[in-house]
Amino acid sequence: MYLGVDGGGTKTAFAIVDASGTVLGTVTRPSTSPALGDHGMDTARSVLHDGIRAVCEQAGIDAERLESAYFGLPQHGESPRLTEALDALPRELLGHDRYAVGNDMMCGWAGSLGLADGINVISGTGSMAYGVLRGRDERTGGWGELFGDEGSAYWIAVQGLNLFTRMSDGRAPRGPLHTVLRHRLQLDSDLDLVDVMLLGRPDRTAVAAVSRYVSEAAAEGDEQCLRILTRAGEELAALARAARHALAAAPEEAVPVSWSGGVFTEDRVREAFTDALASFPEPYDTRPPLGTPVVGAALLAARLAGEPVVPGRPGTD
Repeated sequence: MYLGVDGGGTKTAFAIVDASGTVLGTVTRPSTSPALGDHGMDTARSVLHDGIRAVCEQAGIDAERLESAYFGLPQHGESPRLTEALDALPRELLGHDRYAVGNDMMCGWAGSLGLADGINVISGTGSMAYGVLRGRDERTGGWGELFGDEGSAYWIAVQGLNLFTRMSDGRAPRGPLHTVLRHRLQLDSDLDLVDVMLLGRPDRTAVAAVSRYVSEAAAEGDEQCLRILTRAGEELAALARAARHALAAAPEEAVPVSWSGGVFTEDRVREAFTDALASFPEPYDTRPPLGTPVVGAALLAARLAGEPVVPGRPGTD
């Protein structure tokens, strides 16, 4: 049996699958990002320990009996200090070294494309693309919310908050977003936004959650919010295109492209993404994801053990 762990900026998913690809257990826990605050690594250790214990209990197996495990964790490979610590962490939790650790982008690719060549675009709290083609792998995006992560939930939220300020000032026509944010953020006055979103110092996940209110306003007919969602899809398509070029795909090659992450559950973003891909001069083979990132992590664990890989039944994420 194989353990897959898919970490992220918002949550961490755990799954155990057997050799047939059947999911025997899944649990979800908070983020394992080691960059979260002064005690990020301690938090990651605690979350992983609890998640492994819970999913093994659900599957009726001891961690020591797992044939292999794959941990896709945020920030892995992006900081030498954090990467070294993350590489060592599972050994103390599993009691063996039959595991591998990589960036969580690997899980999205493995789950959506079943370990086949192609590009996966991730849009959750952050955004990035990862692709594999004929043994070569490349990533684009994933630069963080301060100066990147275009098309992500965090990015959509920031665009929406900026639009609210312009609506409040009269620099943009007032649409449904103004009322939606006043209500959802419980603002007595527009200027209370400064207290709630700046002085209150919400974490990255709390800021990203505002993206759902942009979607809500768009559903109520706010054309300016609809343009934000459309641009998000276009930005995500640009990540896929950049990954294609980095992989040196032939001009006539129809490169498979799939997706993962909560932002893609927003129909308007997903439609803008696929429309943008279709508008590019080079061909893309756009495919709905075969499975979730956490099942992708389990497939990577099975591959690590040298076992045949079968996508099996989709898990939860």
